[in-house]
Amino acid sequence: MTCAWKELLAIIPAWMRQDVDRMGRESLQELRLRINAPPELVFTGQQKWLAGNVSRDDLNYCINAASRYSPWNAATASRGYITAPGGHRIGLCGEVVCHEGKPSGIRNVTSLCIRVARDFLGIGNKAIPYAGSVLIIGAPGWGKSTLLRDLSRMIAEEKCVSVVDERGELFPQGFLRGKRMDVLSGCPKTYGISMALRTMGPGYIAVDEITEKEDCDALVRAANCGVHLLAAAHAGSVRDYQTRSVYRSLAEQEIFETILVLKPDKTYTVERMTA
Repeated sequence: MTCAWKELLAIIPAWMRQDVDRMGRESLQELRLRINAPPELVFTGQQKWLAGNVSRDDLNYCINAASRYSPWNAATASRGYITAPGGHRIGLCGEVVCHEGKPSGIRNVTSLCIRVARDFLGIGNKAIPYAGSVLIIGAPGWGKSTLLRDLSRMIAEEKCVSVVDERGELFPQGFLRGKRMDVLSGCPKTYGISMALRTMGPGYIAVDEITEKEDCDALVRAANCGVHLLAAAHAGSVRDYQTRSVYRSLAEQEIFETILVLKPDKTYTVERMTA
């Protein structure tokens, strides 16, 4: 297991680092910081709290340390998150600022959800024998990105895999990549899929967190060009995936031959969509 743990500790306030390190180094999934409330540590099936309350200065410290005042990270905050060094993602809540009817930023941040990025080698082994396009489904926090990362890396030992890593979470610096892998970071999926298709000649395109119809349309176009796909989506079951309107084009055209259904304990079952 690989985790940029030092990078995580560096972005949280000093007064809570020792306890977070002691309690969470091996298995922490999320650190939730809410103004005027104790820090919450989230593990599989349980939560723990630290003594002391989070201040606005604590929240501002996390944001500044994570973004390093990067223009790109500042821009992604309008979509509710910042990707910190090491691939750790920070979700933000507070007062949303809108410009011409669209979110342009978040001010007066009141809470943060820091999701710890961990890399587990070999968890995609069970899915490797199934050729073709693979979709990973599950609820938030069940390990979709972790499984997608490992599956992409394993396939990239033999096939050319282009990863569209919009949030810089799948393959941050220090995480092992496959020898035939190319990573496009910081580009929205809709554009990144088309760019990879035109310029890299991939056998596979991998994307995380399909959430919009435009993402699905771009995946359909890539599949129709003969490229295999590796992707992750929010759904609790194959039936749930097939009936959600955002995924309709993918389901109706049977883009994915194999669906990996994650469980809360991060294990998964393999569902074949074709004979």
